[in-house]
Amino acid sequence: MNSLSDISLELLIPESIMIIGILTMILIPNLGDAKIRIPLTNTSVPVFIGGTRFTQVNNPFIPSIVAIITFTLSFFMSLIMLQGAKNGEIGQIMEVNQFTTLFSLIFTSALLMTSIATFYRMPPKQNPEIPQDKDTESSASAKIRILMNNRRQVDFYILLLMVGLGMCLMSKSTHLFLLFVCLELASLSSYVLVGFYKESDIGGEAGTKYFIVGSVASAIGIYGMSLLYLWNGNLQIDSLTSSWSTMENLDPFAGIGVGLMLVAFGFKVGAAPFHLATPDAYSGASSPIAGLLATASKAMGFVAIMKILLIITSPEEGVEAYWFIAIALISVITMTWGNFAALTSVNPKRMLAYSSVAHAGYMLAAIAAIGSGLGDYNSNVLIITALIFHLTILVLFKFGAFLVLTLLENEGLTHNMDGLKGLTRRDPVIAISMFIFMLSLAGIPPLSGFLSKLLMINGIVNVSAGTGSVSSATVLTWMTSVNVVFWLALSIVINSAISLFYYLRVGLLMFFEEPVVEGPLAKSIYLRITIIACAIFTLLLGIGPLSESLLEIANEAAQSLL
Repeated sequence: MNSLSDISLELLIPESIMIIGILTMILIPNLGDAKIRIPLTNTSVPVFIGGTRFTQVNNPFIPSIVAIITFTLSFFMSLIMLQGAKNGEIGQIMEVNQFTTLFSLIFTSALLMTSIATFYRMPPKQNPEIPQDKDTESSASAKIRILMNNRRQVDFYILLLMVGLGMCLMSKSTHLFLLFVCLELASLSSYVLVGFYKESDIGGEAGTKYFIVGSVASAIGIYGMSLLYLWNGNLQIDSLTSSWSTMENLDPFAGIGVGLMLVAFGFKVGAAPFHLATPDAYSGASSPIAGLLATASKAMGFVAIMKILLIITSPEEGVEAYWFIAIALISVITMTWGNFAALTSVNPKRMLAYSSVAHAGYMLAAIAAIGSGLGDYNSNVLIITALIFHLTILVLFKFGAFLVLTLLENEGLTHNMDGLKGLTRRDPVIAISMFIFMLSLAGIPPLSGFLSKLLMINGIVNVSAGTGSVSSATVLTWMTSVNVVFWLALSIVINSAISLFYYLRVGLLMFFEEPVVEGPLAKSIYLRITIIACAIFTLLLGIGPLSESLLEIANEAAQSLL
């Protein structure tokens, strides 16, 4: 019979790999010839930590290599666990199932792409030159930048590993206190990563805003969690679910506590009106970090929302959840606000930030449909399947777009749309990939973005089916007889049509405008391979056997959640 530690280690292999990666990152660059003298003797023994670093470890490439290897191993171990359907509980605070393993796969894939992109965004250099008095201002600045990049390699990748560790453990949490601690571990690290490039004024400002707004949102969420503890006396999700289901009338502590926690999670997913720091954070952060926020961080927020709304406060069939109207209104406001703000954005990262806000609105509409209580178990599973599928493929075409911006950012061309002008003439493969990402974000068939939106709309319409009277005398009478859930589906369709304008604008700039900079983009081999792979999978997951396989996995994850 296996002991608890054996079972825990087997179920936490991806997280264990990340912890080993963090320790490796700390120890290897500090290996040196340091010695310590034994008290009262003249004998010194080597401790190997400190002193003059060994030549073999005095290499600025080590942190990035360790991070890439760590996330690659974590990704493949999550994939193996997903295929092997590894399930089980770890004490009374964590549970591993298809749902949690799939999200670990989402998180590690996004972090792996962040590591690859940062290798080119913040490139290390062996044996850098020290600035001399004879150097010109530009050459001295370039040398200082290289020295700074070398110095902060370890800091950056440790923070990135902390983000991954927090995200993966959060998805497995079955206790609200652990959930919040893991969420804050990931969030605090991401605040630092947003403002990591201190030499940039816009980066420091973005990091400060993101930290202040995020801290306030977290404080509100923790206060809400304390109210739930006062109400139930236990923060175990199973215990909260049981108490909620037996509650005849809504207890003020319970209702207000859940509402305050949704404020914190609303900030994490970028839902209006909690999204105010999101555009500044995306535009101020480096493109790889902005891509991480738009995909993995958003998925983390939705995991937390689903655990609160769909497990603890799970609506009964035929009974409308108390939060239904609020989430429905927030979803419509979020998608509309995000799309109209993106229409006027001239900064590509800011445009994608507002696009991310709009996508949060689409997914909140799906959650609101479940809260209506109109659907049965199968309808709810269909909607959650669509939601999980969308969060999975978002890593491809949303992050893919930020990877393209990383190439442009290395040339200083991401503060406005000029960098995208004439991109087909400079680099046709990258331009076509970017166009595929834009079309998928808009929901154009047969791309994966279309399939995910179609599934969400189909699920919402399926829930609202039969709520309107077919024999109504007038259109107005029919409109008033249809449940509000139907209008959520219509809102997604209308907002998707609006989003076409700013997504296709990117295509117009790339195909029909003259480039502001001549010459091809930098080679960046592994970054290019990643971009092309994202574009290919964006196509393959829209139609065909691969999409069916992923939908089956998402369906199993949805069933394990419920």
